[in-house]
This record gives sequence, structure tokens and C-alpha cells, in this order.
Amino acid sequence: MNTNEQLIHHFYTCFKNKDFKGMQNCYADEATFSDAVFKNLNADQVKAMWQMLIVKGKDLHLEFKDISAADNFANAHWDADYTFSATGKKVVNRIEATFEIKNGKIIKHTDSFNFNTWAKQALGVTGLLLGWTSFLNKKVSAQAMKNLERFMKAAQ
Repeated sequence: MNTNEQLIHHFYTCFKNKDFKGMQNCYADEATFSDAVFKNLNADQVKAMWQMLIVKGKDLHLEFKDISAADNFANAHWDADYTFSATGKKVVNRIEATFEIKNGKIIKHTDSFNFNTWAKQALGVTGLLLGWTSFLNKKVSAQAMKNLERFMKAAQ
């Protein structure tokens, strides 16, 4: 296992063990993160996001596999099983992650998953009917960012 694979393995092991500080230490000061819900986060926001998700995710269960790395890039697959707190509905989210790594730290992290599939599980009928629309995606993203900002202010 090369050093970049070790970094990503460590990141997901920390995540699985609900060690948000260990996850945060994997990111560079200039890191960015994006997925279908949390878009274009800076390093402070991404570190707070993982903390928020771990602290609030009471029944979060995580599995990861297929870590590979070459040069300054890495990839991994991870599955998250949890209850979406806003609706109380169970979600199984299958995610492909890509990383850009510099000096042993993550500088860019992008998670890709099917928002429509996620919305059907997390939001029920609303997700079934509107999960394919950019309207619902933008609404969910805006609410997630408000929750993150509120979490970050409370942590200060």
C-alpha cells in the first residue's frame, strides 16, 4: 500500500470509528470538498461537516473498499447506512470518492452519488416525485449549508 492509499485508508478508518479529529487531520489547510449536497466547501467547512455528520449521525454505519492511488490522486468506494435526521428515514448511500493529495494531505475531495436515489430514500414521496429535479437538489443543498453554518457557529 503506497502512502496515498495509506492516507485514504486512515481517513475512512477514522470515519468508521467516528473519529472526526482524525479525519480532519487528513485535510490540508487549503482543502476543498464537493458532493451532490455540500458543494464547494472550504477546509474549515469540510472539517466541520464531518464533525457534524459524525456527532449527529447516531446510527451511522460505514464500509469502505477499493482504495487505489497513483501519483497525487486516489479513489475509493464507500457505503453509508444511516437514518436521515430530518425525516427519520433509513438511507443506504453508495459513494465513489476521488481525492487530490499534496504533501501527504487531501487538497481536493469529491464524493459522487446518485442524488435521485438518495432523495427517494431520505425524503420518501417528495424524493420519489422530485428527486430528479435541480429544484429539490438546490433546496436540500441550501438546507444542508444552513445546518452546517449553524453547527459551525455553535462550535465557536
